[in-house]
Amino acid sequence: MNMNMGNVRLPNTGPVWALAKVAILGGAGLYAVVNSLYNVEGGHRAIVFNRIVGIKEKVYPEGTHLMIPWFDRPIIFDVRARPHVVESTSGSRDLQMVKIGLRVLTRPMADRLPTIYRALGLNYNDRVLPSIIHETLKAVVAQYNASQLITQREVVSREIRRILTERAANFHIALDDVSIINLTFGKEFTAAIEAKQVAAQEAERAKFIVEKAEQDKKSAIVRAQGEAKSAQLIGEAIANNPAFIALRRIEASREIANTVASSANRIFLSSDALLLNLQDVDIDDIASPPSTPRK
Repeated sequence: MNMNMGNVRLPNTGPVWALAKVAILGGAGLYAVVNSLYNVEGGHRAIVFNRIVGIKEKVYPEGTHLMIPWFDRPIIFDVRARPHVVESTSGSRDLQMVKIGLRVLTRPMADRLPTIYRALGLNYNDRVLPSIIHETLKAVVAQYNASQLITQREVVSREIRRILTERAANFHIALDDVSIINLTFGKEFTAAIEAKQVAAQEAERAKFIVEKAEQDKKSAIVRAQGEAKSAQLIGEAIANNPAFIALRRIEASREIANTVASSANRIFLSSDALLLNLQDVDIDDIASPPSTPRK
């Protein structure tokens, strides 16, 4: 069978092919635009890994940046200070076991991010901080007695911070703050401290009792001297002026009368019992000196 290929008609694909080319080019352009931009949020920095040259040395600040799709890959670092709590058990100079909790604020040095990523990766804190903190705590705590760790806590904290700052700088990590948040001793040392506190309280109590007894003794002496002086003065007043007894009797009667008048109860007693028989008091007879008998 002979076929005449000249008489075969092909479909007209001109407009469809043109539309397909436009769609392909548009999709490729949209993909290139979307994947050639990346954002660096506040408090972050970025470095770029290139498939040809590797990690670039440039550190990109906050904002929107361009990259070559597929060839470049951005790596975002959080450069804000972050807290880390590490606990370590160490021995003091007097062989007491001390459990110390340390809180540190760390951040990566922004200009050294490419070096940090090459050597440690994104989880640099987990790889570096536990080891250097444990080693530093053991070295510093071993220089002090257990009691000095309590009384010189600020000095110990400064020494730990100094050593940790130097050690962390070797890994391009900055320390903003170091503080001791927990300090726990062994059971034996804790019991010894409690016994010492109880003994000190007992000593203070005994001292207070002794001082109170001395004050009571002085008060009794002063009170006795006052009563003796008062009795002496009263005796001299009576000897010099017998009317002094009548005056005291009048004052006592006045106090008794005021007490009875202000009381809600009504009591009927004789005036002799209440010292109210003042009409029987003859002040002139008392005040006049006794006559001397004539010879």
